[in-house]
Order: sequence, then C-alpha cells, then structure tokens
Amino acid sequence: MQKKVLVREIPDLVIVDIPGYDIKYDKNRALTIFRLLFSIPKILIRVKRENAWIRRWARLEQPDLIISDNRYGLYVAGIPSVFMTHQLLIRTPWGGIADRWLQRINYSFIRRFSLCWVPDVEGEGGLAGELSHPRRMPAVPVRYIGWLSRFVQGGVVTGADIDLLVLLSGPEPQRTMLEKKIMDQVADYSGRVVLVRGLPDNGDRLKVPAHVTVYDHLPAGQLEVLVRGAGRIICRPGYSTVMDLVRLGRRAIMIPTPGQTEQEYLGHYLASRGWAICVDQKGFSLADALAAARGAGSRLPDPATGEGLLQQAIADLLISVEQAIPAAGSGG
Repeated sequence: MQKKVLVREIPDLVIVDIPGYDIKYDKNRALTIFRLLFSIPKILIRVKRENAWIRRWARLEQPDLIISDNRYGLYVAGIPSVFMTHQLLIRTPWGGIADRWLQRINYSFIRRFSLCWVPDVEGEGGLAGELSHPRRMPAVPVRYIGWLSRFVQGGVVTGADIDLLVLLSGPEPQRTMLEKKIMDQVADYSGRVVLVRGLPDNGDRLKVPAHVTVYDHLPAGQLEVLVRGAGRIICRPGYSTVMDLVRLGRRAIMIPTPGQTEQEYLGHYLASRGWAICVDQKGFSLADALAAARGAGSRLPDPATGEGLLQQAIADLLISVEQAIPAAGSGG
C-alpha cells in the first residue's frame, strides 16, 4: 500500500521491493495482541533476511548513506546509517516488565545504526509522549528532527464545505469494521460527510446516503483541502496522521485500532493533553463522540514547533558523509 501511495505522489521515484514484516490483525482485540506476540520470532527472521538483502544490494549499488524508516535490518557495516522511529519505547499490554524487555530488543537493533532520528521535539511539547521520550535512551546518538508532514503549515481554508471528514487507514479487518460502524451511523447524520477509505488499490463500491461522498484514496493536495475545511474529523491516531493534523492546527476524534498498543497509547495521551478526543471502537457512538468534541479541547501545539530541525539534521549528516567521517555502527 505504501508503495502505491509513493508512486502516485512521486512518479519518478526509484523503488526496490523488499518483503514487509507481514503483521496480522484479528477482529478481536485480545486475539490481535496474541497474534502480535507470536509474530515476534517471524519479525526477527525477516530482519535477518532484510539485512542479508541490503548487504548484497550495497555491494552492487555502493550507497554513501542509508536511512531506514523503522526497518531494523537496513544497515551495513562501514556505511553511515540512520534509523528513524518515534517508538524508542514500545508499549505492550502487559506492563512495565514486558515494555522494558521489548525495549532491550529494540535497542539491540538500533545500536547497529550510526544515528537515530526521532520525528518529535524534545521536552514536554512532544507529540508521542514517553514513546519518544523514554527514561533510558539507546546507545547511539539520538536527534529529534521535529514533526514531519506532507502538508504545508498555515494557508487559507478554501474549497471544502464539509461537516464531517472520516479518514480511515490501517490493517484489515479492523479498517473495514470501523468503516461499517461509522457508515451505519452517518445515515442519521444531517450534515455533509466525506469518507476517505485509505485504499490506494480501490475497494468495493459502497452504498451510501446522498449526503456522503466516498473516496478510496486522495493525493496529498486534495486531502489537505478537505482536512483544512472540515468541521469535524474522525481518524485513527497513527503517528503520521497526528503530525499532519498538528501541522494544519486541527483537532480530531481518534479511534485507536483495537490491539495496536501504540495507537491506544497515543490516542489517550493526546486526549490527556486536550489535543484530541479519544474513543474506543467497541461501542462507538457518533453522536456521543461529536458531543464530546464540542465541549473539549485546549490550545493545540504550535505547528511551527521544531521547524528547521530536520533540515539542520540533514545538513549535518551530509557534511559528515562528505568529510568521510564514519558514523556506522558495528553492523553485527
């Protein structure tokens, strides 16, 4: 899915396919959690395979630098490499002991990279809470690079007259389950509704009321117009979505994917700061969620927070590469 989005947004981009981690989700939250637990050995095998792949690829292509977006195996000894993640601490449903155990595994991979970039800001204003600000840091230099978004800060709200914008994303079957739950309830909603399904491959045609407009997928420019102009927004608290909303100064009703502990933590953390409304998918009531959104919220973070951090991080990294100062990890 990510490949199709990138090709649409950047047609000239050269893409090399490597297998994903293929994490499976279930209709039941508890079963999803157990699926995630038992997928850890498979993920470790995939990490080993992708590292073997990139070593072969690097011998052919001779890259000067590798930047890995949360792919643990994409490092090569002797080549500067950056690991990018907002999850230095990975939350589990089993509490602190399990969190620390998983953090040790996480850090054992991160230390093989030269640097770690965190798409957040330092201090109390961070969007990811303790996920990006753990008590214990990895044993490589960590740099906060600010909030990343495909949208442009500021601008004028034009071209959209929407009462409710529903942005769906994430794994199946939970994406479809939430879609059905919301669409069943918007039949009694009087305002104009736009649903963006998050399906770059195009999905089955939906039968919806006349006041509902459905898009399987939208380019960033068109989506930005809708987000700016919508009266209310419903979405998953995926971290990319969170950063996009902050960039545009928009608060949303967030529904975490059941069993996805990162989203569950982010949704409730943002709600605790008054930056979002967080409601559970089970028993979701559109009327109740909209009522809660009308009476809640504090001042949103300044969209300009952290501006320029990424550009400076890139400039510093390129200087180190040009000067041939190796920052590569052990490459274990």
